[in-house]
Amino acid sequence: MTYRVHLFRLLFSMEDDLFRIKKAERIEQLWKVNVVLFVAAIAIYLWMAFLGLGTERISGIAVTLSDTAYETSKLWFILGRALYAILFAAFILFFPSLLFYLLTGIPYQKLVIMQQVVLVVMLMERLLWIPLVIFVGLNWQVSPLSLGIIASYITEIPWVILFFGAITLFQLWIIWFQVKYISAFSEMKQYVIAINVILLHFLGWCLTALIAMGDSYILGGWFG
Repeated sequence: MTYRVHLFRLLFSMEDDLFRIKKAERIEQLWKVNVVLFVAAIAIYLWMAFLGLGTERISGIAVTLSDTAYETSKLWFILGRALYAILFAAFILFFPSLLFYLLTGIPYQKLVIMQQVVLVVMLMERLLWIPLVIFVGLNWQVSPLSLGIIASYITEIPWVILFFGAITLFQLWIIWFQVKYISAFSEMKQYVIAINVILLHFLGWCLTALIAMGDSYILGGWFG
């Protein structure tokens, strides 16, 4: 049986598609969809860069730079965001798939399909950040869809706010989706799968907070 990847059909008719993926002996369009997702990730991050999201440090010292230096700074920032988008998409698609493959023995390609859906949802979340920042003035770590806004009222520790800001309704849906998806292919007990998925996300939230803090320090070192 051949399964042709259709991510939105998997999103909206999950049970039927999970059955087809489980029975599939051959997967088609996997790499084509990967390429489309890479392009989408780059486009979204470039759009965010052109809109000025994340350029506060550059803008804050614009008056101290020559026109050439300022434009060069913006160019490097945009190129950096494009590279970040590539690394981000590659990490989301391939690293969790490898970990779950080693844990469960589910065919790697079928796990990549799961992570394609995860990446689509995460890119949708980033699109939602844009109006929140532009029209409401809320950065991602204090989005009303995350726990970061609650953490910001409890503490002023940046890492803690960033950590809880990474825990969003989108992330909770992704955890549910991954547990359901893996459970359909594995005989492993569902609570064991859930523990491993949650642990992976916990490490991901820690990494997100560290990267966000590091990004701030790097920009400060370059442009501050």
